[in-house]
Amino acid sequence: MEPESTVTTCYRHPAVESHVRCTRCDRYICPNCMREASVGHQCVECVRQGARSVRQARTAFGGRITTAPVVTYVLIGLNVLAYLGELVRPSVVDRFEMLGRGLVGPDGGHYVWVAGYPSAYHPEGVVDGEWYRLLTGAFLHLPPTGGTFGILHIVMNMVSLWNIGRVVEFQLGRIRYVTLYLLSALGGSVLVLLLAPDSPTLGASGAIFGLGAAYYVMARRLGADMAQVNRFMAGLLLWLLISASLTSWQGHLGGLLAGTVVTVAYAPRGQRRTLVQAGACVALLALLVILAMAKVAELTV
Repeated sequence: MEPESTVTTCYRHPAVESHVRCTRCDRYICPNCMREASVGHQCVECVRQGARSVRQARTAFGGRITTAPVVTYVLIGLNVLAYLGELVRPSVVDRFEMLGRGLVGPDGGHYVWVAGYPSAYHPEGVVDGEWYRLLTGAFLHLPPTGGTFGILHIVMNMVSLWNIGRVVEFQLGRIRYVTLYLLSALGGSVLVLLLAPDSPTLGASGAIFGLGAAYYVMARRLGADMAQVNRFMAGLLLWLLISASLTSWQGHLGGLLAGTVVTVAYAPRGQRRTLVQAGACVALLALLVILAMAKVAELTV
């Protein structure tokens, strides 16, 4: 009878002799399988399992810490792609801009809504079931020679989105940031529907005003130096007043209010923070939907 071998081998590489045990599972491991630990060495599987059990770091608002503003890149990309689509096919603007109600004539032209319109005309806008306009309008901008600003419309909005969006995204995390952006855009469109349903509007300004509100609320929550933040908000509110005569102030104000509500809901601490945040966002969404549906019902009577 041959004596039993006393040579120990790596559990992952049986052909390799090993004399070191994993401090976690006590199995023999070779140099290729060793990973330094606070005490001794661990095997690859134990290190992987330990990494899964480690709680990930979170921002002050509960979001996952990110190293790159990926969502901001994507949002800018979507706005630019939509703008290129407008340049190739200008009819995209009439089809997807925010419009509460309007009329399309027999010549294909777009006209202001009038009660008791002729049978040759047919309605368009949210009153005609085009609910997507509440969001798609936030990704469109004035053509190069259109309106007061022309191409500066998208340039100014994208510069603002880049400057503010990165800060907000890093603090909120990607999911909360996307939610804030979309609810702010929706809030702007709903206020346009409520107060100026006959006015076609477009632009990311409502969503950006929501990000501006978030920037202010977060700064107060984090105890930042408010001097610079207050100057920023003063400029934002000044532009809100100026925009009353140049652009859709309703969209700006709606985005500002929605962004404030969302970010205030993001601020609470505690174990139920995520539940409170999600509940507040769902409640705001429900309110905006109810307001929009009630207004459409009123307009179609």
